[in-house]
Amino acid sequence: MKAVDVMVHNPITIGPDENVGSAIKLLAEHDVSALPVVDDSGTVVGIISEADLVRREELATDKRRPWWLEAFTPATALAEEFAKSHGRRVREVMSDRVVSAAEDTSLREIANLLERNRIKRVPILRDGKLVGIVSRSNLIQAVATQLPIPDHSAAHSDRDIRLEILEELAKQKWTDFGSRNITVRDGVVHIWGLVGSAEEHKALLALVEEIEGVKSVSDETFPTFS
Repeated sequence: MKAVDVMVHNPITIGPDENVGSAIKLLAEHDVSALPVVDDSGTVVGIISEADLVRREELATDKRRPWWLEAFTPATALAEEFAKSHGRRVREVMSDRVVSAAEDTSLREIANLLERNRIKRVPILRDGKLVGIVSRSNLIQAVATQLPIPDHSAAHSDRDIRLEILEELAKQKWTDFGSRNITVRDGVVHIWGLVGSAEEHKALLALVEEIEGVKSVSDETFPTFS
């Protein structure tokens, strides 16, 4: 799947010369956490988000440092903080570094962009103009549509289920969970024994649950981690 398959078309935007109050009103009215900032030509010039608005003089949440620490803070950082806490126009408060993608960008690449840049949404551009936006929630919705629905009506013998689990486990480098720790009865997988980490425990359950024919998992493992 690609960005064009999940993106929100015609997202709510705001102009760089609009009042910050207007941006706040749009965020609240449309229940979104950020707005692309678009100039008169349709070019995305920034993003204004809740994070840009939490440090405001009106709320007494603007950053205040001891004089000695402020003396060591770069002037550019102080100027940026002042603009965000005192700015009245969107252009003074917005983040002008825009991470964007094209309509044919794969969802894997979109997910990497979100994770790598620690952001929640990516504007989608065509010839430099905004045509949509993909957020984390759009990716989650896409995952939901792709998850297979378990078919418990199909016949799967307990032996076949167990063999398939063991085959999948043998491919994994993150565990050495032995065959003696797994039995299957009436489609219910019983796993027990020691598990070395919380991550291994989660991955083990995920692997077992995705095997076709598994009705439920009886988790009787013992953690060796705190």
